Formats: sequence, structure tokens, C-alpha cells
Amino acid sequence: MNETEETKIEEIKEEEEAVEEKKEDAIRKEKKKDERIGIAYVYSSYNNTLVHITDLSGNTISRVSGGMVTKHSRLKANPTTAMFVAKKAGERAKDVGLTGLYIRMKSQTGNPGMGPGGHEAVKTLGKDFRIVSLTDTTKVPRGGPKKKGGKRGRRV
Repeated sequence: MNETEETKIEEIKEEEEAVEEKKEDAIRKEKKKDERIGIAYVYSSYNNTLVHITDLSGNTISRVSGGMVTKHSRLKANPTTAMFVAKKAGERAKDVGLTGLYIRMKSQTGNPGMGPGGHEAVKTLGKDFRIVSLTDTTKVPRGGPKKKGGKRGRRV
């Protein structure tokens, strides 16, 4: 064999080794992608903020409310308090090994929107976890029971 054939054979072997290394890297990345996902229920009213994190089967991992974080009852719905609530709930979930979250936001039925702490809680959870989806599960009243006052309304 002459030198050109030997160099070609060496180049082919090097290319095969490079391809094998890429395959090994892909396998390592797949192992790193092994993530555990949970569900975070964020309930935010104008009086309080609650964050409840469960695994996919519904077992509670952590549940924290505004009253567990602050002493002043007037501050429970504050965005700052909501941030601490989400951080405290997220720490416990991280210890268990969760890496991603489905987030389900809820506010009081009939209210025009979320309480002041809802969005801040979601932003705080987004810093530590990968958010898979974000859903608003607030119940919407459709008609409801008969209003009091009779056929002609309340007479004043």
C-alpha cells in the first residue's frame, strides 16, 4: 500500500470515531433531559395567594399560602408576598426532584381577573422550573340560581 491509501484509511477511521462520539453525546443529552414534571395550582384572590404543587398523579408535594409567609393579614394578596409563597413552595418541589411544571391559575368565580399576586407567583415559578403549559381554570358563572326579589324586582 502506498501513502495516499494509508492516509485515506486513517481519515475514514477518524470520521467514524467522530460519528461515534456524536452518538455518545446524544445519549448523554437524553439522560440529562430525564425530567420530572408536576402540576402547580396557583389560586389568587384579592385576599390571599395559594400555591399547591403536586406530582402528575395528584400527590401533594408542597402547599403554601400567604398566611404562612407574612404576619400581617392585609399583605396576604400582595405581589411581594406571592413571590415568597411561590419561592417557598418551589424549594420543596426542587428537593423532591421536579424540573418542569404544568401551571393552572385560578381566581375567584365571578371576579373580573386574578388577584394581585397571581402573575408574580407564576413569574417566580418560571425562574426555577421549565413551564410546560399555563392554563386559566377559573370557573365562569352561566346564569346561576334565580335572583331574589320576585317577578317585578325589589320595590323600594
